[in-house]
Amino acid sequence: MKMLHYKDYYGTVNISEEDNVLYGKVIGIKGLLSYEGETVEELKQDFHNVVDEYIADCKQNNIKL
Repeated sequence: MKMLHYKDYYGTVNISEEDNVLYGKVIGIKGLLSYEGETVEELKQDFHNVVDEYIADCKQNNIKL
């Protein structure tokens, strides 16, 4: 299985042939963080954005990472 990696977080890579889109979810955390893109670059960028938002939210709410 292909995985994405960014700032100590990993995410899955899946293909929806029906929707012609790539998608995935961040693994190893409590909760569900998903991302998608029509290209590999869009998928990576959305993954990075989701991870950055998660980190910012945890810091704002004093949640230990």
